[in-house]
Amino acid sequence: SAEAPGGALRLALLCLSSQRVPRTGWVYRRVAQPESVSDHMYRMAVMALLTEDKSLNKDRCIRLALVHDMAECIVGDIAPADNIPKEEKHRREEAAMQQLTQLLSEDLRKEIYELWEEYENQCTAEAKFVKQLDQCEMILQAFEYEELENTPGRLQDFYDSTAGKFVHPEILQLVSLINTERNKKIASASPPQP
Repeated sequence: SAEAPGGALRLALLCLSSQRVPRTGWVYRRVAQPESVSDHMYRMAVMALLTEDKSLNKDRCIRLALVHDMAECIVGDIAPADNIPKEEKHRREEAAMQQLTQLLSEDLRKEIYELWEEYENQCTAEAKFVKQLDQCEMILQAFEYEELENTPGRLQDFYDSTAGKFVHPEILQLVSLINTERNKKIASASPPQP
């Protein structure tokens, strides 16, 4: 079936609204000028582009990164602190993805919805890699905020929430670099011990 007239334009406008949806975790922590959902997805897509892992389909990783939080332009960024059960969060996001993809031709609807499902179900190496990128981007962003605000260590809970979740070698290396740089900043900000 053909797309509804203007469906792609309406979807683009809806997705553009994610530029105005701040990432909730940063809002709750009173970060000045927090990143938006679209900022987050764009940086993840760039991080996926930079992978050198030949066993992964890089194009698919980029597309997964661009689609994984698309529903948030309708439902908002539901954070763990919101205490909404995972099943309810999934139900809301699934309904939003159906609403968004309904605007498209059958082929595009299927492609985008299936990418979102693949990420949600974590059923491929690419989806698992992108999930780790999601967590890695969060601590990279936390590191950046601590730098910008000159508050080393303030966002420790974001680091704690990712402990043990990284297994991909490239991501482990990046996380190690972030932690090394961050620990230097924390140490230099701490008063010397007597």
